[in-house]
Amino acid sequence: MHVEKGMIYGFLGANGAGKTTVFKLLSGLRIPTMGKVRVLGMDIVSRRPDILSQIGTLIETPIFYEHLSAEENLKIHLAYMGKEDGDIEDILSKVGLENTGIQPVSTFSLGMRQRLAIARAIVHKPKLLILDEPINGLDPMGIREMRDLFFNLAKAYGMTLLISSHILTEIEHIADTIGAIVKGNIVREVSMDKVRAEYPSGLEDYFMDIMTGRKENENDY
Repeated sequence: MHVEKGMIYGFLGANGAGKTTVFKLLSGLRIPTMGKVRVLGMDIVSRRPDILSQIGTLIETPIFYEHLSAEENLKIHLAYMGKEDGDIEDILSKVGLENTGIQPVSTFSLGMRQRLAIARAIVHKPKLLILDEPINGLDPMGIREMRDLFFNLAKAYGMTLLISSHILTEIEHIADTIGAIVKGNIVREVSMDKVRAEYPSGLEDYFMDIMTGRKENENDY
């Protein structure tokens, strides 16, 4: 997997292909049994604490302190990340949670919880965001807002985003590069511009050709 600084990398694969496992390896949540994992130029096994302070993650179902508010949850996150300069009000506004006040997270809808998970992933200003199905539970308006946020994080703040989603139209909208994994192997990495040129009908046809083996395995930017 080759993810360049400042790009939005769309990670595609069928259920069980290994997307979440790769994300857990990159985040230090699983230890590789062979091979090397380097994140931000550092080995994830020997430099895990250094890496974790510089990445933000949303992998599987997010867990919060249910009796606390969104703001209090973010304060705790900043404290254990060793960060003091997170602008919590601004981040909550960016994800559409600016009016939640002292409302406990236990009362949040699925979409609100997903927004808070994204806020927690970015509040400490990471260099790399690893987002596994980040728009789950969001309505169309929320999906559009998150799309704009992801664009802004990459283009205005220089963050690198690694995103998986089963909603191919969203990946098609935001990704610079596509990586496809089949049965644990990354079989192709290609620019989204090249996908558009080869598949005017959209990313779905490209994805189906990769998954069924009709598209020859290659790395081609």
